[in-house]
Parts: sequence; structure tokens; C-alpha cells
Amino acid sequence: MSSTNERMFTRRDFFKFSGAFGAAAGLAVAVSACAPADTNSSAGQASTGADASALNEDGTITAAISYELGTNGYDPMVTSAALTVAANWHTLEGLTEIDAATGETYAALASSMPTANGTTAEVQLREGAKFHDGTDVTAEDVVFSFQRVLDPANNSLYASFIPFITDVTAKDDRTVEFTLAHEVGVFADRLAVVKIVPKAAVEADPDAFSANPVGTGPYRMTENGANKTIRFERFDDYTGPRPARAAKMEWQIIPDPSTRTNALQSKTVQAIDSVPYLSIDQLKATDTVESVQGFGLLFAMFNNEAGNPFADVRNRQAFLYAIDMGKVIQTGLSDQATPATSFLHEEHPNYKRAANVYSFDQARARELFAETGLTKMRLLCTDHDWVRKCTPLIQESLVAAGIEVEFTEKKSADVYNTIDGVPGAYDVVIAPGDPSVFGTDPDLLMRWWYAADTWTDTRMHWKGTAEYEQLQTILAEGLEATDSATQEQKWGEAFDLISEAVPLYPLFHRKTPTAWDGTTLVDFKPISVTGLTFVGVGSTK
Repeated sequence: MSSTNERMFTRRDFFKFSGAFGAAAGLAVAVSACAPADTNSSAGQASTGADASALNEDGTITAAISYELGTNGYDPMVTSAALTVAANWHTLEGLTEIDAATGETYAALASSMPTANGTTAEVQLREGAKFHDGTDVTAEDVVFSFQRVLDPANNSLYASFIPFITDVTAKDDRTVEFTLAHEVGVFADRLAVVKIVPKAAVEADPDAFSANPVGTGPYRMTENGANKTIRFERFDDYTGPRPARAAKMEWQIIPDPSTRTNALQSKTVQAIDSVPYLSIDQLKATDTVESVQGFGLLFAMFNNEAGNPFADVRNRQAFLYAIDMGKVIQTGLSDQATPATSFLHEEHPNYKRAANVYSFDQARARELFAETGLTKMRLLCTDHDWVRKCTPLIQESLVAAGIEVEFTEKKSADVYNTIDGVPGAYDVVIAPGDPSVFGTDPDLLMRWWYAADTWTDTRMHWKGTAEYEQLQTILAEGLEATDSATQEQKWGEAFDLISEAVPLYPLFHRKTPTAWDGTTLVDFKPISVTGLTFVGVGSTK
């Protein structure tokens, strides 16, 4: 790191301080998702806001973020908490990156957009790329970054996104060669899931790296949020395509929705994420507010462990039929969501209506529950502010269907700490999620939940079932398909299978409202899930 006087936290410090004010948003609540270009908002279009001619290149961007720090720190090999992933967007880079607002994939550390020639691909690093500690980025750093993600011993969630990469080698200091198991059309897009880190720094002190990451992005972190503020400053040696347009950024961590809203109205900050649905009209009087429809969802995850009542698919399906989703969305979310009719939301370019659609049907729910004899369940829910508007209504629907509900609400990280590797810990979990931060193709979105062991084995205990094995085959066939028609067919088969087995399934796909000061932020764009991105954004302040 540079010689500035910022405090350096170890991972032990990081956990101690972040634990004092709660754990982070849960895994898969990834920030700033890359919304498909066909969303029903103007995200990705030229934003209306402050005049670029008034840009202050020495200015500071201020924001309030709703999600708290994750327990895994900032290490991009393992973190998937909302806040840390958002911060990493600004401080770390992959060989490619995906624009959070438009979904566009562009060359970042790669000198040009990578392409695969059959089962091999060579990628050149951009000229003059440096890490924040002043060291040059080398091909060995790239190899190290991919190997640590692919190493099963590291249990990286991102390994499931790149199963087709079988080897990564350095041909020279600036050239990396990839060997692929088969041809794949999403090669360039998938490279974005692996952020390139300095081998020397990570190996020297992995805890220090996780607490204060060293990257190549347009900003470097100077304060890591342990005291509820994350600070960044412009990285002057950045050589990439999207340099910082402000000298500094300050993000306040404000989980409380009222406090976050007040911070914007008082001009303490210039932007906030996760606008409370009931505050949208209020904020429109003073600021710019926009809701973006995306993939981001609230899901029900069932305990498929043998002996649990939800190992019986009839109980899983009955649960979904029992919920009055129209009431949940209207009352809890002010109509800022759409009920799930498939794994994907209807605006997604690869959407296909699933074979099974769980419209509200309490008679059918009661019938299925009667067949299995289920009369009570344990419902474990996360406590995100907007989720808390929905879960009591979900409980109400289940009670109306004749089910006694033991309702427990915990912080997101506490939910997963409770259930991970403990098969008897729960019956049903309700939580938000959105892996579209890493890409929007259906294969990637499905692999997040239905291929990685963390979810299929450690959490939902679905791995090893006939349906699990069938889905892995379908996903592999879709990924290996060289024509779009076959790919679409396989994805459709997967949607149908998931809608029948429902080991984990969307309840709805939500719109995400963001609010910002359009008079001081230049080229700001809202995105489709919780989080904010200031890549390419400037300030007049």
C-alpha cells in the first residue's frame, strides 16, 4: 500500500469491529447486479443529472449503503456479501468486467476482449497495469488468481462458474494461456468472476489482504468500514478504460432505512441504495428516484435432508401454493416486484415460462399438506429491511393453510452460520439473493444455487438426488452447446426441472429503487439490485 497514514486492519480486527454492529448481507445478495439491457427502466441509458462541464475532478462522492460488512472480508476468492462486492467493483479488476448498469462486458486487465479458439485462449495483459502497492501486474498473478479460485481446497463459490477451465499458464510476463475442457460461448463473460490479485501480497499475509485488498481498480481503499465508513481515493497509476472521476469516495454503512433516507434528504450523502418502498414518493420531491426490474429475488430454500418433512416434494410445492404472493407484493413491497413464473424474471431475454407456476392456490396447498400430514414447520428468515415487510405476510398465508409456524428472524450471516453443515437446523429459509452481479446468462444464475456444494450440499442438502444429477447433466449440455437454439432448449429443460423439484425457488423478482442527487452526480445510473456503482461517475462537489 502507499505511505498514506490510513489504518491497516488485520482480519481479526475486521471480524471484531464488524461483529460489533452485525454481519453482512447474506451470500448471493450480491450488489450492483448487471441488469439485462431490456429492463423496464432507463438503467444503462445516458442518465440525466449534473452537467459534466461542472465536474470537479478533485471532488468527493458520498453515499450510504444499506448492507453491512461480511465475515469473509474483501477477498474476492470468497466474499459474496453485498457491501464487500460493491467495494471490490471499484478497487479490483478481472481480465474482463461487466458494466453494472448496462450488462456490457468489456476488457479490463486484458488488453482486448478475449476470445477462445476451440479449447485454448491467449489473453494479453494491458500495458503498464499496476497494483495499488506499486508492483507490476504479471501473468503469474493472473495464474495465481485463477488457481486459487479453482482449487477445491479453497471452497470458492466462483469455481462453479468456470468449470470449463482446466488449466491456466503464463507464456510470458504479459501473456496468459487458458486450456478449456470444451468450446464455450461465454468465455469472455466468465473471466469477470475472477478478480486478479497480487500473488506476493496475498501469500505474504492473506489476512491483511482480506481486510485491505490490493487491486488494480480506479480506486484504492484507505479505510475498510470497520468503523462504519469505507473510504477510497483515486489510484493515480490506473491504466484501465474507466479511471476514477473523483479524487475520493466516502461510503457510510447505514442499514436503518429511515436514517439512510434522511442522509440523502439532508444532503449528507449524494446517493443511497435500497430506498424504502414507502419512501419513494417522498424522495421524488427532492431527489431522483428510479426502480429497476432485475433478476434479484426473494427465495424459499427447503431442507431436503432425508427425514426432514421438506424432503417430500409435496410439502415444498404446497408451501409455494400456500403463499398469497399478490398480497405480499402489494402490501409488503408497494407493488415493486413480480411473482415468479419461472427461475428467470419475465424481462430477461432468455425467459421461458416454467412448466410449473405456483399461483396462489390455498386449496391445493391444504390438499398436499394433508397428504403428507405436515402441520407445523420452522421458518427461518433474514432481517433485511424490505424482507421484513414480506415474511410476516408469508407466515400469515401458511397459518391460513393450516400450518403452525415457528418463526425466527436473524441477520443474514447469522442465518447461514446457523444452518451451514447442520442438517437439522431448519425446515425452510426465506432470504434474498442475486448472483447476476457476476453475469446474467441463465447457466451462471442457475449454477450459483444448483451446482455449488455450498448451496446444494451444505445448505439445502439436495446434492445426490436424482433431480440434482439430472440438472447437472442438463447444465453441462447447455454450457457445451455451440448453437443458441440448443442452449435455449437446455435452459428451458432446466427451468422446468427446477420448477418441479423446487429445492430452492424464487418467490418473486423485485425492482430495486435507488435515489440520488441528480444535481451533483455526473453520469450516475441506478442498477437492478441493492448496491451502488460509481465506476465512471463524477461529482460537482
